[in-house]
Amino acid sequence: MRRRFLLLVALLLPLPIYAAPAAPVPAIVCFGDSITAGYGAEPGHSYPDYIQKALSARGYRYHVVNLGISGNTSKDGVNRLKDVLKLHPAVVIVEFGGNDGLRGLPLSVTRDNIDAIVGTLRKAGSRVLLAGITLPPNYGPDYIHQFDEMYHAVAAKYRVPLLPMLYANVYTVPGTIQEDGIHPTAKGAELIAQNFLPLLLPMLHK
Repeated sequence: MRRRFLLLVALLLPLPIYAAPAAPVPAIVCFGDSITAGYGAEPGHSYPDYIQKALSARGYRYHVVNLGISGNTSKDGVNRLKDVLKLHPAVVIVEFGGNDGLRGLPLSVTRDNIDAIVGTLRKAGSRVLLAGITLPPNYGPDYIHQFDEMYHAVAAKYRVPLLPMLYANVYTVPGTIQEDGIHPTAKGAELIAQNFLPLLLPMLHK
C-alpha cells in the first residue's frame, strides 16, 4: 500500500522543466582596415556598429564583430586570417585594398592577397561579401581602372557578392567625411552600412 501511495504522489508531482541550451549566435565579421575599424569616429559609430543596429532592428539574430585595424594592407589581411577563422563566422565582409592603392603597391600583389583572403574564407565555409573602393583621380585613369577591376575579378572567380564602391552615395552628402578627406564620420559610416544591407540581408537567416 505504501509503495502505491508513493507512486501515486510521484505521478502527480510536476515534472522538472529543463531549458534547452541556447543556440550560439552566428557571427558576421567585418574584416578590413581603418574604414572598418572606425578610425577617427567615436566608439560605437563604425559601419559595423551600424550594421549591427540595422540587423537587430530587423529581427536578425547575428553578432557583428569588428576586426578592422587602421593602416592594414591586403598583406596584413592575409596574415590575420587566423583571427577570423577561429570565430567560424557565417559571413565575412572583406574590405581591403585602399592602403595598397594609396601606397602604390603592385596591383598583382594586392589582387593575389585579396584572392587568398576570399578563397581561404570560402574554403572554410564562410560566406563572403567583398567591398571595393576606388582611388583619387591623380592616380591616373588606367591605374584606377585596373584597381577597380581587381575587385570584380575576385568576386567573379569565387561568385561572391560585390559592393563595387563602399563610399557610393556618401561623398556627395555633406558631413559624411572627416577632415582628412578619407575616413567616414558617424553619418558616413551609417550610410556605408546602408550600402551593404541590400547585399548582406539575402545572405542571412531570421
